[in-house]
Amino acid sequence: MAVVSWKEILLLTGLVVGCYWNSVSCGFVFDDVSAILDNKDLRPSTPLRNLFRNDFWGTPMSEERSHKSYRPLTVLTFRLNYLFSELSAASYHLLNVVLHAAVCVLFLRVCRLFLDKTSSLVAALLFAVHPIHTEAVTGVVGRAELLSSIFLLAAFLAYTKSTSADHSIVWAPIALTVVLVAAATLCKEQGVTVIGICCVHEVFVAQGFTLPVLLNTLRQVLQGKDGFPYAVLQTLLKLIVLIISTLLLVIVRVQVIQSQLPVFTRFDNPAAVSPTPTRQLTFNYLLPVNAWLLLNPSELCCDWTMGTIPLVESPLDLRNLATLVFYASLGLLAFHSLRYRHSSARTVIMALSLIVLPFIPASNLFFPVGFVVAERVLYVPSMGFCVLVAHGFRIISQKGHLKKISWLVIGVLLATHAVKTFRRNWDWESEYTLFTSALKVNKNNAKLWNNVGHALENQNDYLKALQYFLQATRVQPDDIGAHMNVGRTYKNLNKSREAEDAYLVAKSLMPQIIPGKKYATRVAPNHLNVYINLANLIRANESRLEEADQLYRQAISMRPDFKQAYISRGELLLKMNKLSEARDAYLRALELDRTNADLWYNLAIVNIEMKDPPEALKNFNHALELNPRHKLALFNSALLMQESGEQKFWPEANRRFLAYVEEEPEDANGYFNLGMLAMDADENAAAERWMRKAIGLQAGFRSALFNLALLYSQSKREVDALPALDELLRHHPEHIKGLILKGDILMNHKKDTRGAKSCFERILIMDPANVQGKHNLCVVYFEERDLPRAAACLEETLAMAPHEEYVRRHLSIVRNKMAAMSAAGQPLTSPERVGEEGEEGRGADASGHEENERKSSAESLGGVAADQSEAADQSEAADQSESPDGGRATGKSTEEIKDIEKKRAAALKRLEEIERILSGD
Repeated sequence: MAVVSWKEILLLTGLVVGCYWNSVSCGFVFDDVSAILDNKDLRPSTPLRNLFRNDFWGTPMSEERSHKSYRPLTVLTFRLNYLFSELSAASYHLLNVVLHAAVCVLFLRVCRLFLDKTSSLVAALLFAVHPIHTEAVTGVVGRAELLSSIFLLAAFLAYTKSTSADHSIVWAPIALTVVLVAAATLCKEQGVTVIGICCVHEVFVAQGFTLPVLLNTLRQVLQGKDGFPYAVLQTLLKLIVLIISTLLLVIVRVQVIQSQLPVFTRFDNPAAVSPTPTRQLTFNYLLPVNAWLLLNPSELCCDWTMGTIPLVESPLDLRNLATLVFYASLGLLAFHSLRYRHSSARTVIMALSLIVLPFIPASNLFFPVGFVVAERVLYVPSMGFCVLVAHGFRIISQKGHLKKISWLVIGVLLATHAVKTFRRNWDWESEYTLFTSALKVNKNNAKLWNNVGHALENQNDYLKALQYFLQATRVQPDDIGAHMNVGRTYKNLNKSREAEDAYLVAKSLMPQIIPGKKYATRVAPNHLNVYINLANLIRANESRLEEADQLYRQAISMRPDFKQAYISRGELLLKMNKLSEARDAYLRALELDRTNADLWYNLAIVNIEMKDPPEALKNFNHALELNPRHKLALFNSALLMQESGEQKFWPEANRRFLAYVEEEPEDANGYFNLGMLAMDADENAAAERWMRKAIGLQAGFRSALFNLALLYSQSKREVDALPALDELLRHHPEHIKGLILKGDILMNHKKDTRGAKSCFERILIMDPANVQGKHNLCVVYFEERDLPRAAACLEETLAMAPHEEYVRRHLSIVRNKMAAMSAAGQPLTSPERVGEEGEEGRGADASGHEENERKSSAESLGGVAADQSEAADQSEAADQSESPDGGRATGKSTEEIKDIEKKRAAALKRLEEIERILSGD
């Protein structure tokens, strides 16, 4: 038995690289989006144990919406890709190419067991270039096929060494085989079928039985004419070990999926829900369809669901002839291989076992699967096909006059397949190229029209996308997902009425409840999103909030484990100020998924609304334990700590704001709040740096500009504050506190009473009832030595605020001053300014408004909008871009006692200074 040489390895590897090097430039398309981009199990922040609890797409196996595809080892390789290159598609595609080359080498090694050196190399070369493999190699999710195939072939090679030279059993290879079979199964479910291939090899190759001999031996044993031959006993013992191993793997697999099959609909696999005999006729017809794809891979399609292959509804359908021809051919090959003991028969029986056994799980013959035809599942069966072709080539090439022709045919076949594979790879460059290429093959599949629409939607070409979605509804009028897509696109085009009509059509197509029958098992979870989408649309109208709530509750009644319905309903209840009900909705969702950081985050927001900051902080911390990089939880928990006023929280709040700006380096709010924390801690240099960073990112940042000016003012750098105030008032000319601070600086430090007067007069134009602005204007009049006008101004201020004692006291001071000057014969108005006496701290109230502005700015920064205003069909990659899995953020400031005391002290100090000015000469 010849081994594989280095030259052959290099030849196969070079051929694979030549055919697939362009796949490295492809992106993530189709199922890659769900398996890679949307799968949290790839992220290092997700516990590794989740890979063994969730399905291939990252959904907990316990949930009914789970696809039940358990492939943790495959997801582990995706996670390793993410560790090295995160979401760089090139590395994922490159590893797939490497794995395909490895499969080709292992396949060559297996072929050497049944074929000579030349024909086995032909089989491996044909396998390397066959176009049917592009979905498995170029599609990243096809890695499940590649990995499973590696372990499958390795398990088979290990098993072939389980018989020693003296025909005794060697148990180490058998044990290794069982381990490799388990690994193959953990990569993809079909891996377990290698046990059947090993059984066929043991009986018909290793032991050399033919079917007549086997039946005769069995008959003699049953008749008691003879005992079991030693060879038969050995075979039985090995087969029993293999079968028990298989049963154990199947039992574990059933336990993992919790004895539930995934929910598929007639849109995924129409024949699966068809009556007899349509179901049987169609499923059997799919076998020659798959065989034809191996024979003639000229028209390949990424999606064969829905109406791609019309149902075979009658025994008179001519397509049944193809089924008969297929079974006749398969039967003849099986009869030939089972009847004789020569090497050709052994080659054929092993080729048939490689074709048939790995295909059984995807055949729909024993249980329905979620597709009609899938090219990737032909990856292993194509090995048997390649063995048959190579075996036929060997037979023909042995006839002298056909030798050159056979080599020519093989050469042309390899060349055309290689070119087809290379060109097919370009179809996987993007979702648009993939689905438009599929439409060239089949225009009767509504899902393809939908997916082209999604690709255009991702490019924000909503008008063109709408045309494809509408065509999908024409191709398949009862396609719920297509009508949902139409509704979502109308919504994106701000056509709410048309969107609602489309959603109502989709809702009317939902199956009605049948009493006594579990409704959830007959409805795809994705289709229930029509209730979410419609509710999210109509709740924009404040008068229809109850109607939206009814839709959420209807979705929950249909599927009690519908997590998104609880999330969306919780958000609505929060909007309706039904806080207790909102909290209960999120708690119910957490019962379904306690590992969802966004749910803990949403619950924390409800706690804030319910004035329970400690509980909110606890739930924020839960979210961050699950996802330490949860941006909204980082920001809002830090804000909550900052607003608590407790200095013990400041270091952690600072750390979280720093983590937030690391995640969102372009968000000025994070830097602003770092600046506020630094101001609280009297770290003026750091505060200035953070404020300037925020202003640099967001020109005209109102709160940052004011607090930067305030920082300069408190640091005795009043002149530096003026540019910041000028920029603030250029962007926000109505900013009253900025005008007050600017007036204060102009009057007290620039001695510009005219500029100060202009600031206070602008305040009164915007807000004639502003007592502070009015009072400060009165002080300006006094500074200008216009006592009658100052007195009149103070009288007007007192009328506006009769309970303000300091205004009454100042008016009394001015009147006394006027009386004294009148008695001394001095004029009551003078162009001269007051002298040096009492100039310090004149007029305006700056410090008294620092905390108000800081509170309001923090409050305004505390809100980040909720997520998933549109829940869409999973297969549509729809309207889920607003935020991951549902988040609502809002920050509510609370006045602290120390803030009040600081403001009171500042106000008293200001009054003392003003009184000193007014009473001075």
